Amino acid sequence: MNQIYIEHDPSPKKLEIIGVYDWPVWTRETSTFPWTYDQKETCYILEGEIVVTPDGGEPVRIVENDFVTFPAGLSCTWEILNPVKKHYKLG
Repeated sequence: MNQIYIEHDPSPKKLEIIGVYDWPVWTRETSTFPWTYDQKETCYILEGEIVVTPDGGEPVRIVENDFVTFPAGLSCTWEILNPVKKHYKLG
């Protein structure tokens, strides 16, 4: 539980099949903030660098071309080192 799953450099074919490029886009400037996921989020990082630290856990580095799944119930701190642009899907 509360495990962040990262797939580095997924194939363009996989991204096309699951429709990533049709998902909404979220952007955020350099910042640090707490976050709790009330539902699962899957996202694909287009730009940026983030360190996400689960409460009581180890920091996880996320960068451009990472395909990431955050589980429902995860409480963490986001530290955006370089401005982020991502496609995301909730639930």
